Amino acid sequence: MLTKQKYSAKELFSWTKREILIFTLMSTAIVILYDVFDFKFVEVPWTPVGLVGTAVAFIVGFQNNAAYERVWEARKIWGGVVNTSRTWGMKIFAMVNNEHSIDIVSKEEIFQIKKELIYRHIAWLTAMRYSMREKRSWELNSPKHNKKTWVKELDVPEHKMSLEEAISPYISPEEWQEISNKKNPAAALLFNQSKSLKNLREIGLLWGFSFLNLEDVLEELFALQGKSERIKNFPYPRQYASLSYSFVWIFLILLPFGIVPEFGYMSKELLIDFPVLGDYFIWLSIPFCVIVSWVFHSIKRISVVSESPFQGLGNDVPISTISRTIEIDLRQLLGEDSTQIPAPFSEKANIQM
Repeated sequence: MLTKQKYSAKELFSWTKREILIFTLMSTAIVILYDVFDFKFVEVPWTPVGLVGTAVAFIVGFQNNAAYERVWEARKIWGGVVNTSRTWGMKIFAMVNNEHSIDIVSKEEIFQIKKELIYRHIAWLTAMRYSMREKRSWELNSPKHNKKTWVKELDVPEHKMSLEEAISPYISPEEWQEISNKKNPAAALLFNQSKSLKNLREIGLLWGFSFLNLEDVLEELFALQGKSERIKNFPYPRQYASLSYSFVWIFLILLPFGIVPEFGYMSKELLIDFPVLGDYFIWLSIPFCVIVSWVFHSIKRISVVSESPFQGLGNDVPISTISRTIEIDLRQLLGEDSTQIPAPFSEKANIQM
């Protein structure tokens, strides 16, 4: 992953400040009821609370591992996209030539053919990253829904520019009209690449073995696209996610009912030798409850945010940055002037998109 993982204490607090406030109010309310109003009925035995906490820890740990595996697989897939894209550019330059052509083609025409194939590949990258940014009904942690301060600072390129505008420099208007009517424009572009290779083989600009070799590269690109789409379109099972969410909040609600009375017993024992400390010791249960609740909730929330690694959040795979890096590499391979090549996407809130 290219995303920076080091967040400051301010960013971490901003991400969870609403939950910290809720946990503080919950704990304070229980302490007031128990100590000030002497409502001892709010006490819950610690043993069942601890058992629930143990079960919740296993459930959250399982979800965290599953979510991390999805992010790690997505990172490997897009790492494969980087390598295969560079291989595509290298082989196009090496294999498209006059060596077996029926009619000699000028160097300028051959260069334009290579440029068309490489530009169409950049268009494929663009179409795929846009498809990965499309919203799904289960993706409830997108910047649109998540109102946390640091998320508001994120700047997802695909949310600022239409696919047509982003892809138009790389394919003709006629080809755009063709692929825009398809449900999967990225796959349509790979089909067009295969058609172009076939035409080049027929006129002799591609040797038979070179044609098969480049078709193998297209097959790998199809495989990488399919793997990426699988992660995008198949979420973490909703029944597990819903149960995990419910169990975590059951534990968080029960937690102060079990901790506050325990601190109450300890405060009574302290009254004998340390009367001043004993009078106020029960109030220390508030920060203790907040810390434990924050740890469980934050781990759960990280797993939820990481379930869909293409939304454009802080823990996601930075597919926009990866695509732009490949775009720059391929256009430099064509020998284009640096002023014509788009600049890398800038970071926002120390996060690459």
